[in-house]
Amino acid sequence: MDELKLYTYIAVFGSFALYFAIAWWARAASTSDFYVASGHVGPVQNGMAIAADWMSAASFISMAGLIAFLGYGGSVFLMGWTGGYVLLATLLAPYMRKHGKFTVPEFIADRFMSRTARIVAVICLIIASLTYIIGQMKGVGVAFSRFLEVDYGVGLGIGMIVVWFYAVLGGMKGITYTQIAQYCVLIFAYTVPAIFISLQLTGNPIPQLGLGSTLADGSGTYLLDKLDQVVTDLGFDQYTTANMENRLDMFAYTLSLMIGTAGLPHVIMRFFTVPSVKAARSSAGYALVFIALLYTVAPAVGAMARLNLSFTIEPEAGQHIEYEQRPQWFKDWETTGLLQFEDKNGDGRIQYHADEATNELVKVDRDIMVLANPAIANLPNWVIALVAAGGLAAALSTAAGLLLAISSSVSHDLMKGLFFTSLSEKRELLAGRITMTLSILLAGYLGLNPPGFAAGTVALAFGLAASSIFPALMMGIFSKTISGKAAVSGMCAGISVTLLYVFQHKGIMFISSTSFLGDMPENWFFGISPNAFGAVGALVNFSVAMVITALGSKAPEQARMMVDNMRQPGNTSQQVSSH
Repeated sequence: MDELKLYTYIAVFGSFALYFAIAWWARAASTSDFYVASGHVGPVQNGMAIAADWMSAASFISMAGLIAFLGYGGSVFLMGWTGGYVLLATLLAPYMRKHGKFTVPEFIADRFMSRTARIVAVICLIIASLTYIIGQMKGVGVAFSRFLEVDYGVGLGIGMIVVWFYAVLGGMKGITYTQIAQYCVLIFAYTVPAIFISLQLTGNPIPQLGLGSTLADGSGTYLLDKLDQVVTDLGFDQYTTANMENRLDMFAYTLSLMIGTAGLPHVIMRFFTVPSVKAARSSAGYALVFIALLYTVAPAVGAMARLNLSFTIEPEAGQHIEYEQRPQWFKDWETTGLLQFEDKNGDGRIQYHADEATNELVKVDRDIMVLANPAIANLPNWVIALVAAGGLAAALSTAAGLLLAISSSVSHDLMKGLFFTSLSEKRELLAGRITMTLSILLAGYLGLNPPGFAAGTVALAFGLAASSIFPALMMGIFSKTISGKAAVSGMCAGISVTLLYVFQHKGIMFISSTSFLGDMPENWFFGISPNAFGAVGALVNFSVAMVITALGSKAPEQARMMVDNMRQPGNTSQQVSSH
């Protein structure tokens, strides 16, 4: 066994052993433990768990890769995903924590006094959560297949078993403490390589400062100026000024990610685990700090990865590396199919250009940049192994939170809340665990046999949450007049418009042959891309709900009293049953 594989096994399976031990120690004994960890999690610990829950494989693996190739345009992910937490902290979390229920659909049912609203909210929640979780399961399979050199399906199966053990056994209680450990693993795994690479390129050990520093070669050239020069010489847009499509699309994309973040049920559920409204606000603040430790490093990781990749292919201007002399990391990623070379001119050298006709590096999957970056920079094997463990921790932590959101919506909102109201706590707990097991199997199957999509699933999940759940929560908290009929109509309209737009451009379930208009900018509504359309769906949701309210469907006096009570200072809220 080579040194890298040994270190990888130690890092990955050592972290798994830690997760198993925590899950056994924190196993759930009641429905309160299973859904909200009995509301006894402190704000600092909850902030750390929220950060791990939020920073999925998309944040750890994909975001820096997107920034590496999109440049300034990739900032929408940083602004959107972090900005959403500001909305959560100020507009949603404190009021929902004061209401004091277990789940998002339960809150919606209480506020709008409607069984139908609860069912629609559950459907929206499951659709958004399932689309999000598939990307996490696929990330687990990809990371395993590359670093442990096992079949993709085997890697996915191992990930499913690990998630099943600590999520089903511990519920929210087990997931919370496991996510604290996973946060420590992923943040260490992300920042250590960044520090090494920043030192190599700029001599500055702080990546955030290294991004704005001069290169360590004594030239006095700033890193970003050098990167601009390198990419423009290759025919690409200038790194520091490149936009995504157009400014309206960038705005809509950022807004969709922000309100999608604030509407994701697995994140909102975390605020029900703290003992008070004040602790809910504090949790959001701590979460932002913990998230910032990774998100402020991501631009440096992306820029440095792009520069290192360019230097590898073309060490000096006009001198292209021979294919036979390519480094080992290049060979390793070629075997995965995520990096591909085609010798178009037959000279045996790797030509990398923006022009597709002459570009011979025909495929560089953006998702490999963070995982490959330590090897590109010739860092020690233990650092490369650490990144593998961090990527898996990020994917597993988010997958567990999403599975719990799905499980609680089925067992607590549908079974206990609507169809079997006399269900005992023991049977409800069993139903929650069975639902979670079935959800893991379904997510694993879709991860193993994705219906033609991978990268689009995360953006779609945010769009769906933005267009359905977020407006319902906002109107439920800040409007005394919106009724159950108006809320249901708004949710149905918002999610339908978003799905229709995405599917007509990208194909039904992202199968391109079924697309109506094709994924082409000239067919976009006002130039807004399908992945950014959640913002428009949210606007439709708000508009439909307000029109129906204006036509005479007003909330009853009891619901108005609930809104007043919810917005008064204090830690407890008068509960109004929807049954």
